[in-house]
Amino acid sequence: MAPCTAHRLTDRETVRHYIDPGREPNVSEEDCTRICMRVPWGGPRSRLTGSLPGARVESVTKTRSFAAGAVALIACCTAVLLGATADASGPQPPCGGGAESIPPYPELQHSPTIKVWDRSTLGRDWTPPACLGWSAPGFTTLVSTVARFHASGAEGLLHRIGQISGLTGVRYWSTTHHGWRTLIVSASGLDGPKGGTRRDFTAADLTPGSTRYFQQSDSLSGKATYSLQVISASPDRVVFETENLTALHYMLVPLFPPHELQAIYFLERESPDIWRYYSIARTGKGASSLAAGHDASTINRTVAFFRYFAGIPTDQEPPAAR
Repeated sequence: MAPCTAHRLTDRETVRHYIDPGREPNVSEEDCTRICMRVPWGGPRSRLTGSLPGARVESVTKTRSFAAGAVALIACCTAVLLGATADASGPQPPCGGGAESIPPYPELQHSPTIKVWDRSTLGRDWTPPACLGWSAPGFTTLVSTVARFHASGAEGLLHRIGQISGLTGVRYWSTTHHGWRTLIVSASGLDGPKGGTRRDFTAADLTPGSTRYFQQSDSLSGKATYSLQVISASPDRVVFETENLTALHYMLVPLFPPHELQAIYFLERESPDIWRYYSIARTGKGASSLAAGHDASTINRTVAFFRYFAGIPTDQEPPAAR
């Protein structure tokens, strides 16, 4: 992985770093490929420029020998992935009112940051922030993605959101196959929840309060119908959400009943060509347990959608998680 600027950590954050032994001369194939470090409780903010005084290795995700020099390689990671040790308050999207978003936005060159929330910390009956409009409590998986990215304006973003057919061919890094795989096999707009296929939606179709429908075939869970609701659309802010209206299956095994796969996206202008991105995706409590516990895969799929909306090649090296 190409070296990058060191990342700043705050107290009580667990950061997952993915190391590619093939590209790091100090890490052999026998060394761990991912390590987790935690900043000591109550400690000052620290910058990882090599070894971090007082930090400790919390876990190793593969049962391989741990290289003595691995800690020094942490600053070479491209993306900072915040782990499941989270504040009990849970995610805080940019709903207005001046409250700081949780997780906070990373710098442009460090984007995106992905946080997989721990159900044992937030509780099985976690209550979503009111501004999300999600009435059902709890989750099976819950992931926040925050970033800064380049964009020309809201019109272009709405065009990309409405270009459903463009999702066809979106790729992600498969941790099972250890390579780039197609995530979305096909996608198209629909005339209604049970309507036929239609052309892509235009920016004019995506007015505040409008609900559109599309069909999407996932490489693992097959074809399903989704709703796309536009909550806000202004020159400086676009908010929309998606939700499955039909069930998804894996080899005839039900994974997600209707309304159990939800995502909401907040896109806000920060400067003339820099926008902030905040998304929350969850699978509800009714989702199959087979869909839980695959953090690396969840992270890579989440990053694929961020890259698509940000206009970044979805199979751009390196992947977020290997």
